[in-house]
Amino acid sequence: MAQVVATCISEKKGERKTPLEAVTLRENHGIVGDAHAGDWHRQVSLLAAESIDKMRKLGLAVNSGDFAENITTSGIELVSLPIGTRLQVGETQLEVTQIGKECHTRCAIYHQAGDCVMPKEGVFARVISGGTVRPGDEVRVIESASA
Repeated sequence: MAQVVATCISEKKGERKTPLEAVTLRENHGIVGDAHAGDWHRQVSLLAAESIDKMRKLGLAVNSGDFAENITTSGIELVSLPIGTRLQVGETQLEVTQIGKECHTRCAIYHQAGDCVMPKEGVFARVISGGTVRPGDEVRVIESASA
């Protein structure tokens, strides 16, 4: 079963995020209290624990939240999901809006961690229906978009 490993927020953009026991997602907004929440297509960011493990194998001491992801998952290949895919994450429903992102400058995360997997493997989504998400919650595809 694919699941949530960690839920994280930060007050400012471009910073590592702090893990919390649970986060509240609001429809068409994102995670309550997170700097990336708002009326746009990248309300919530997801990164696979498997991607973080790649960075650990390169010798980096990194954990969930260090790449500024809101939700760390395991057991689902996020980067292969087509745009428009709908995910059930705990009580919430998310729609994948973007895979990866362009980094125009080396952000604080790059300088702190020495590398960043978000530009290649980070997944961004908007909140279709809100609720609470916590570590251990199931992550599953509920509607697959065609590639």
